[in-house]
Amino acid sequence: MFLPLFLAMLWGGSQALDSFKLQVQEFVMVQEGLCMVVPCSIFYPSRGWSPTTPAYGFWFRDQTPKPSLPVATNKPDQDVDTSTQGRFQLLGDPSESCSLLIREAHLEDSAVYFFRFERGDYVKYNFMEYKFYLEVTALTQKPEIYVPEILQPGHQVTLFCAFNWIFDECPVPTLSWIGNTVSPHEASSRTSYFSELTFTPRPQDHNTELTCRVDFSREGVSTENTVRLSVAYAPKDLVISISYTDEPALEPRGDSPHLEVQKGQSLRLLCTADSLPLATLSWTLQDRVLSWSHPLGSTALELALPRVKAEDAGRYTCRAENRLGFLSRSLDLSVQYAPENLKVMVSQANRTALENLESGASLRVLEGQSLRLLCVAHSNPPAQLSWARLGRTVSPSQPSDPGVLELPQIQTEQEGEFTCRAQNPLGSQNISLSLFVVSPPQLLGPSCSQEDEGLRCSCSSRARPAPSLRWRLGERLLEGELSNASFEVASSSAGPWANSSLSLREGLSSGLRLSCEALNGHGAQSGSVLLLPDEKGLASGAIASGISLGIGVTTLLFLCFILILNRKPNQAVLPSLLLQMVTPWKPERIRRSSIPSPTTVQDPSHPYKPQKQRTTKRSSITLSSTSQALDHGRPKDPRARTQSTLKSSSTEGLLGHRTRMQARERGRAIGMRTECGLSLSLFNAPRMGHPIPDPGAA
Repeated sequence: MFLPLFLAMLWGGSQALDSFKLQVQEFVMVQEGLCMVVPCSIFYPSRGWSPTTPAYGFWFRDQTPKPSLPVATNKPDQDVDTSTQGRFQLLGDPSESCSLLIREAHLEDSAVYFFRFERGDYVKYNFMEYKFYLEVTALTQKPEIYVPEILQPGHQVTLFCAFNWIFDECPVPTLSWIGNTVSPHEASSRTSYFSELTFTPRPQDHNTELTCRVDFSREGVSTENTVRLSVAYAPKDLVISISYTDEPALEPRGDSPHLEVQKGQSLRLLCTADSLPLATLSWTLQDRVLSWSHPLGSTALELALPRVKAEDAGRYTCRAENRLGFLSRSLDLSVQYAPENLKVMVSQANRTALENLESGASLRVLEGQSLRLLCVAHSNPPAQLSWARLGRTVSPSQPSDPGVLELPQIQTEQEGEFTCRAQNPLGSQNISLSLFVVSPPQLLGPSCSQEDEGLRCSCSSRARPAPSLRWRLGERLLEGELSNASFEVASSSAGPWANSSLSLREGLSSGLRLSCEALNGHGAQSGSVLLLPDEKGLASGAIASGISLGIGVTTLLFLCFILILNRKPNQAVLPSLLLQMVTPWKPERIRRSSIPSPTTVQDPSHPYKPQKQRTTKRSSITLSSTSQALDHGRPKDPRARTQSTLKSSSTEGLLGHRTRMQARERGRAIGMRTECGLSLSLFNAPRMGHPIPDPGAA
């Protein structure tokens, strides 16, 4: 009987508890000094009160064991906690809302709070099961300042300051600007959630501070935020720093514009500059760009030079540039190294360049030619140049330019090794070349004499290198050592001299032409002998030089000879003597020298040996010589030749026996009277040609 009643009472009590409800956040956080609203709503039974019955709400700090005074209430004449008086306040209609306004939160306000509601006689309830925890933290919230990243000098700009204020029920804070850039009228305070500041930046405003302050109460609770202004400026304070292989640390170079390094060292160049916005940096060598920074700019740019080379020398320039201007600084890099790439430039006396010679080269020069040797070396510092011949120093031709060596009229004794030496404090280098003096052939002869066994001719020539001799007999070419029944050729050479002899035993015919030819790689020369028979087939043994008698004497003798023939046609004529110097030019197959031919000089030191006199018979012989040396590859004009003919005629009746004997024995002049009534003095001519030099005397 009591059990149903007890269950009914529990059910009714449960319904009564379920009719009291409260909705509030369990955890609330607020920063010290700030204001906030804690939203709250209640539900309670509609018993024991009427619409006109007042409703009272109370917020208590949950304390054990005994609750204290409420921190906020809407009940008149109700005492409240003095620590929260005027700061904690109930908001809205108490019959529906239990929201709590907290102003200027203090750290001591941190606690657990619960709500009590009263209306009429029945509704009086402590919502102990619905509590919230309030935590008050230190003030860290700051106003937000909106400012462009970079301010342009002279251009007006507007800055904004805002504070995150989300509760309309809270009093509006006071915002103000503080800074050197703010004028007095701009520094006035404004009561609002945001504030703006308009001003014109100046270059001196760069890196200055600007503050926005938020004041919440008369107790001095405030918060502020400070920014540093960035006013754009052109690049400045450009510095170049360097480091070497063994010195990894960078060292500012300062204002020194010159840097010396040795070849092979590693070098790092670092360029830094201050600018806003960041400048674009670049490294250039002369006018060639080596590297540059990111298009967005950079504060530093490094240039690495591993193993510096000679061609790395020059002016290095670092340039920093942005839209407001540019700045640059240069560094002259000098690379020091020992002499290298040593070479000799060869030219003629007229400074016409021939070729460049490397070390060990051979230089062949025509005797009598003038040369100019110029020694050139690459080095830093510049090398001292000197010339030596066969190990002995040669005085420079130009003291102001010791690398120049002039050799005028080169002679054979100047042959040898010439060495140019280049030296500086870092090392030295030598270059040597061998000088060889060459010359075209100088022909001596041919000289011919009639002997019992036939005709014997000799020919000698001097040249460097020694020439080769050969005989041309008619259309036949004879050279070397040859011997048969008709002729015999014997040759020898010593030093620059070459000798050859030709003995003809038979084959002497009318109009036979005999010539001796000498040639080497630098020229050729030839001499010819023309044999003319007399009317009786006999040969005379006198050979003389008729050039000295002249063209006039030759003409006179010829006229007299015609008169004699016309008056005494049946009288026998003695053999005639005809001497003819002819210089016909024939092309020779020879190797041409690239060096012009010098003037032919007779070697005065050569000792000539007199030939052994042989018993000779008189013959009629014509000698001609051809001299051909390579003069820039062109032969002498064959028309420019000298011809001289001496022809003398006499009969056995015109010359007395005694006169002939005296001419033979004494070699004196013969007084001769011709049919034309003229007197003529003839001289006994010496044998044509030069004696063959002794090979040992070369």
